Amino acid sequence: MPAPHPAPDRRRAYWLKTLHEWHWVSAALCLVGMLLFSVTGITLNHAAQIEAKPVVTNLQDTLDTALRAHLTAALAVAKAHDGKAALPADLARWVQQKWAVDAGDRPAEWTDDEVYLSLPRPGGDAWLRVALANGEIEYERTERGWLSYLNDLHKGRNTGAAWQWFIDIFAAAALIFSVTGLFILKMHAGNRPMTWPMVGAGLVVPLLLALLLIH
Repeated sequence: MPAPHPAPDRRRAYWLKTLHEWHWVSAALCLVGMLLFSVTGITLNHAAQIEAKPVVTNLQDTLDTALRAHLTAALAVAKAHDGKAALPADLARWVQQKWAVDAGDRPAEWTDDEVYLSLPRPGGDAWLRVALANGEIEYERTERGWLSYLNDLHKGRNTGAAWQWFIDIFAAAALIFSVTGLFILKMHAGNRPMTWPMVGAGLVVPLLLALLLIH
């Protein structure tokens, strides 16, 4: 009958198996995000060399009497809240149906002359303006292309709560991936003499670059 494995070997096998499971699961969760953030890290680093050609769309119209009456009532509400209030529901529905613009419940800036609503978006910008005197409404949208869109996803710029949650979850998965990878390296380091020199280089090289070449 073969002798049982010593307890340290069983413990090591257990932890190695557990670390590999956590490592591959975290790798699967953050794989697409890692590819996205790696590619956009390069494009952001060379943003000045990558030419963007903005496309501007400008739309104009005039509101009817009923919608203008809602604006007058909403102005009084906005003045009671430091000049900030969402667009009236009827107007928000109108711009949604007319121009496919989702104003939502974003606070607009109200003055005695106009209502201005900023509508920032990944990869571009947009705004909506309504003149209170005559009901003229104008919408302008600027799109800077898919590369700018992906770069804004990288930065989490104007992406909303759902994408911010994704970034947090991705960062946690990437952290688990890195830490479990470090422990796996430690458990195999005895048979791989270049393990710690390579890990050390990964620390020392960016540290030296930061200290010596960044001013």
